[in-house]
Amino acid sequence: MPDHLTAPLVVEFPFTRSLGPVQRAFLTGLRERTVLGVRTPAGRVLVPPVEYDPDTAEELGDLGALVEVAATGTVTTWAWNPDPRPGQPLSTPFAWALVRLDGADTALLHALDAPGPHAVRTGLRVRVRWAAERTGAITDIACFEPCDEPVDRTVPRPHTGAFPDLVTGITAPARLTYTYSPGRAQSRHLQALAAHRILGERCPACHKVVVPPRGACPTCGVATTEAVEVGPRGTVTTFCVVDIKAKNLPIDVPYVYAHIALDGADLALHGRIAGIPCDEVRMGLRVEAVWSGEGRHPDHYRPTGEPDAAYETYKGLL
Repeated sequence: MPDHLTAPLVVEFPFTRSLGPVQRAFLTGLRERTVLGVRTPAGRVLVPPVEYDPDTAEELGDLGALVEVAATGTVTTWAWNPDPRPGQPLSTPFAWALVRLDGADTALLHALDAPGPHAVRTGLRVRVRWAAERTGAITDIACFEPCDEPVDRTVPRPHTGAFPDLVTGITAPARLTYTYSPGRAQSRHLQALAAHRILGERCPACHKVVVPPRGACPTCGVATTEAVEVGPRGTVTTFCVVDIKAKNLPIDVPYVYAHIALDGADLALHGRIAGIPCDEVRMGLRVEAVWSGEGRHPDHYRPTGEPDAAYETYKGLL
């Protein structure tokens, strides 16, 4: 088994929000192939529009401040993306570009479809490539593409923001894919858990045993190297009752999640309490780790049947 572990991890969730009057008009406009900005009291045209003036924090929700800008613009700066990730605007290499649309004073970040970095430059003239199917989202702009069209001097133009069937909210998927390497200390801790053992590390300065280990003492900042086996029994220090069921988590609610000070450890860790009614869980309850099958982590902690621990023995670990 390698000394240092790595694992691919994905953090993914849908982000849902309602829209104010400015964003409603902007996203509905994209659905109708119209790009809107908002004019500040100082006369600047902001694209994409915002609800509040970034200079004065003054509210810009008055639809009289909306203006229409062109679907053509100029690249102000860019970065080449040679290896697009899943879910990005294009599946072939492209440039991330800041584009100042004609009539706007700020730039919009989006993808620029170009045959290679040699074809992209600051000052390049580009235009919107509209998505074939538009729903009222920033993805209604499929990307930008190079063009030879001159600057549109007829914009910005006042716009009422009136569209049929206004978009009032959006749900945007957020996804982060990365490779996690826990480092020496946590790799050793995880490898021990696979063998149903719990390892911490002792600080050479304050002599506290940190579980799970971090490679350094959180109190002293001193590197830790001495492995110390703790538990598998411990004491509940604090806890909460969970009444909201998490998606894809096969645990019935309500259940108890607790801070548990393992015997021999000087830092409490988290764990689920099972094998006892929720209303019987209490501070000082003595529990032990329970592994399920080949699980790397304890599945839960259950009461040991021992007398409760005295408050004085764990008050420093709350």
